[in-house]
Amino acid sequence: MSKRNFYVGMGVGLLVGSFAMIAMRPKKPTMKSAVGRTLKTMGEIADSICDAMGW
Repeated sequence: MSKRNFYVGMGVGLLVGSFAMIAMRPKKPTMKSAVGRTLKTMGEIADSICDAMGW
């Protein structure tokens, strides 16, 4: 097996995997829920830090 065949195979595999990921992603925009989860997690971290410091 030559290196060129390996690289071509890896490139094709990455392309197919990328297209499959794009095809299977949820159709609804999930940005709001992702931002909400992030803000909730940050709030929980801030609360735990405040509790640990005794504030």
